[in-house]
Amino acid sequence: MRIAPWLLSALLLSLTASQGAEARQPNVIILYTDDQGAIDAPGFGADDLALPHLAALADGGVRLTQCYAPAPVCSPSRAGLLTGRYPYRAGVPGNVSSTHGDAGMPGSEVTMAEMFKAAGYATGHFGKWHLGFTPETMPNAQGFDYSFGHMGGCIDNYSHFFYWQGPNRHDLYRNGEEIYEDGKYFPDLVADEAGRFIGEHRDTPFFLYIAINMPHYPYQGKEHWLKHYQDQGTPYPRDLYAAFLSSMDDVIGDILARLDGEGLADDTIVVYQADNGYSVEDRAHYGGGSAGPYRGAKFSMFEGGIRVPAAIRWPGHLPAGAVCDKPAHGTDWLPTLADLCGVAPPERPLDGKSIAAMLRDPDAPSPHEAMVWHLGRGRTAQWAVRQGDWKLKVNNNDPTTKDAVDSPFLANLADDPGEQTNRAAEHPELIEQLTAVHEAWLADVEREEKR
Repeated sequence: MRIAPWLLSALLLSLTASQGAEARQPNVIILYTDDQGAIDAPGFGADDLALPHLAALADGGVRLTQCYAPAPVCSPSRAGLLTGRYPYRAGVPGNVSSTHGDAGMPGSEVTMAEMFKAAGYATGHFGKWHLGFTPETMPNAQGFDYSFGHMGGCIDNYSHFFYWQGPNRHDLYRNGEEIYEDGKYFPDLVADEAGRFIGEHRDTPFFLYIAINMPHYPYQGKEHWLKHYQDQGTPYPRDLYAAFLSSMDDVIGDILARLDGEGLADDTIVVYQADNGYSVEDRAHYGGGSAGPYRGAKFSMFEGGIRVPAAIRWPGHLPAGAVCDKPAHGTDWLPTLADLCGVAPPERPLDGKSIAAMLRDPDAPSPHEAMVWHLGRGRTAQWAVRQGDWKLKVNNNDPTTKDAVDSPFLANLADDPGEQTNRAAEHPELIEQLTAVHEAWLADVEREEKR
């Protein structure tokens, strides 16, 4: 009888545990990509992309095929990841301003970096921030010992200027101080800085939050990858998007190679996840990414906006080659990593739940009875609830079409993963039930705010 690779790996975990306590707590690296399509990763559906380093990472650990971003857009998704709290609760109901001097996520929030720093870890941020552009809300004030990257939503990867609306402005910072690296490819700078941090802290536990600004526009893939996709006949604009995605894979490969070179791969938990679905904005050439069978894209609470590729690897401790198809949420990483590393989570209400048991045994149930998304404020806020196979969306949109979307919109994901049919009229009792879940969560947030 052939034993599945993940099962064989799981059987070896007890042997590893019996060999004595770890000499040190594991390092943690989070690779958070930007505007990546729901199927645009190895093992998630797309078969036209060259991503060997992501493939090796996922093959060495657990793929999560029903992982959800905390939000369908950048800033709130990052707030949810770093705090373990749904973004609205964390004080980030929508995208944060990219203007210097504008605040973002409140300093009162306790980040994953602060959690690990309290446990004796060295902490580093590399890449995109987009959670505030004041001294009180930039990375060094949010638990990071070291920070390198851009504070706004996107930059040109060679000039490091933020191009959105005038006046255009330079945006590259190291530890809160503006620096200039004119003409140098920003993703390569991120790999170099992160690699240096790994080498400098190889003898002590470290936590790295590597928020790669790829494949977020502007699409600026390396020349050899552009040629690769043009030679294989990839149509526009997917050729531009794919070349940028493969260039991202090179960056990930460089970082993991440094980890291997320092002999730290077995002592390091590596988490990979996208922040939200692919973009169809004009700056993204109106597309290029793919959600496969799922409806929607970035900005939408249809599956294409919030269902994202994700994986975790920890050799000898989590099964290799495993696939977990139970629902998980981006806010789960904080309590999960606290659980795996044996550190104390923040003493405040968390929306995320530890999925450690589910990672060790992909057949274990999800700890979530229901999951909530809430974007914006007031009566026009978008929100959604998933409970079991049922998912309710209110004030939702589909940026991939110009068609109006019914509200409320109810779908059964088991029968209709593409969310094409609105079942709201058939199931008023489910509308009431799922609305009550959302209202109870909002009431809990309001009680916390009054304390």
